[in-house]
Amino acid sequence: MTTLNEVFSKLSVRRRYEVWFVRVGLADDCGAWWFRYLLMNPGRTGCVGNPQAKPVQVWATWFPAGGKPQTFIQGFPLQGLDLSRKGQTPFHFRVGDSEIEEDSCRGALQVDGHAVTWNLRYRSTFRVTLSNKGWIGFSRTPHSDAFFSGQITLDGRSFAGSPLGAGVQGHNCGYRHRNFWSWAHAYFTRTGIPPTTLEALVYEMPFGLVFRKAVLWHDGQQHVFRNLQETRDRDNMHWKFQSATRNGFRLAAAIDGRGPSVHRLPYIKTDCSGSFEVANNSLASASLLLESPGSPAERLETAAGAVLEMVG
Repeated sequence: MTTLNEVFSKLSVRRRYEVWFVRVGLADDCGAWWFRYLLMNPGRTGCVGNPQAKPVQVWATWFPAGGKPQTFIQGFPLQGLDLSRKGQTPFHFRVGDSEIEEDSCRGALQVDGHAVTWNLRYRSTFRVTLSNKGWIGFSRTPHSDAFFSGQITLDGRSFAGSPLGAGVQGHNCGYRHRNFWSWAHAYFTRTGIPPTTLEALVYEMPFGLVFRKAVLWHDGQQHVFRNLQETRDRDNMHWKFQSATRNGFRLAAAIDGRGPSVHRLPYIKTDCSGSFEVANNSLASASLLLESPGSPAERLETAAGAVLEMVG
């Protein structure tokens, strides 16, 4: 049985990034956490001479409600990595005191006088492959409606609970990063019934083509939307789109990432020629309007349960 977390890259590959990430919005609404476990150009040991481009990296970003995000990144030599083989299950990625497996992750970073630790477990009912273009790259979501428990600490401040929060665990890979993309994941809590999640992705492809897809998990059913009619405002971190399935199920979505939680970080290019800016708000708001033939329209909203990422 595939789990969507299996390693794709060989450690001999000279140009490729592969990343496993977690976004958890805390249940008490005080903020959100974003963790990344990154493998980059292992066959050339990252980007030689660039201390920010180690072949193995662990990231932790804190998005406090109403405050400015903080990122902590630690790089490691390839020799310290314990990684499951390509295609092997169960999957694992271990380096230093940090690790991610199929349904858990942990970490301990000491960066610029700050100490961050985490130990999380998660479970979900839905997984999906959003995009799969072979050697070009893929975007997979092993846990789309993830429910988290455990503990996180930042400089002695503790966040703990069961539930601790909700969100997503994803897995991406590529020969290079795309020149532009918009990606969003939204988690809608619903009283007394399972949550609804929406994930959407748009990015440039070779020969002037553009990939567009959104997947809705609602009332135990998957709805796939490919013809997205969208308006995109990267400067103001706002994304709206609408679409319909062949059976007439319609979706209108608005993801709003404006505000103090916007975080802009440099990502290193896989050809080691420099970096580019990635804008991420892991405390974005989102609203959905769902229309199905023969049923009344349904509106879902979340004030901070979404993540919006934009490039280019």
